[in-house]
Amino acid sequence: MWSRLGPLLLIVLLAAGCKTKQKIVIPDKGAPVDVVSAHASEIKSFELSNLDFHTFSGRAKTRIELRDGAQDVTLNLRMERDKSIWVSVTAMLGVEVARVLITPDSIKILNKLQGEYISKPFDYVHKYTNKGITFPMLQDLLLANVSPVLLRTDMVQVASAEDEFLVVGIKDELSYKYRINKDNRPFNLSLQRIGANQSMEAYYSNYNKTAGYNFPLRITLNMAGDDFTLKSQMDFNKVEFNEKVELPFTIPARYKEVE
Repeated sequence: MWSRLGPLLLIVLLAAGCKTKQKIVIPDKGAPVDVVSAHASEIKSFELSNLDFHTFSGRAKTRIELRDGAQDVTLNLRMERDKSIWVSVTAMLGVEVARVLITPDSIKILNKLQGEYISKPFDYVHKYTNKGITFPMLQDLLLANVSPVLLRTDMVQVASAEDEFLVVGIKDELSYKYRINKDNRPFNLSLQRIGANQSMEAYYSNYNKTAGYNFPLRITLNMAGDDFTLKSQMDFNKVEFNEKVELPFTIPARYKEVE
């Protein structure tokens, strides 16, 4: 599995020593009813509840399940808003096995176990995720923000129920559905590429306020495509906002580039 670590990390971001397997439980809850056309004020209220940050830093115990097994790792995730997403992956005994740097125009991955690296344009991520995914959408996905990119469409509707809202729409060949709690924070996102067998669901739970930021300490991703299925669960035990972050990324001369 480690030889596929680079592409796997891209899937997890969109989304390791082995331990005893435990099944990831995905929440289930009835959907709201009475869908009506969305008004600008309703959409704006969801956007205003997004996390307005400059930098983010978090550490999460993470379980990754594929068809052929499961792995447990620790992810250290750092972000500079609209500029960079940086990830360091450590396995048993705190050994770093991979590092990732994503910017709006590029993706770089170090596989430290194999002495290999990948350096690609951002659209390389579309090999593993919905082709409509952009850098801002990926950033919003990881922070449980309702994506303004997705909401900028005439094909959007809003439903309300006693304890939640439902936002459904179509944007750039992506159909999406947000389920949003009464604090205007999402607890579920579903994405489906129209006409293709590509889907992704994100579940956000255990919301906790850190320095005034209402952030979910558990993020579960469920992805499926023509030739893969993946589930990952991230349990954050450290979260910081607007502190200085460092994003070190250097490719050693001895590393071999993987096409």
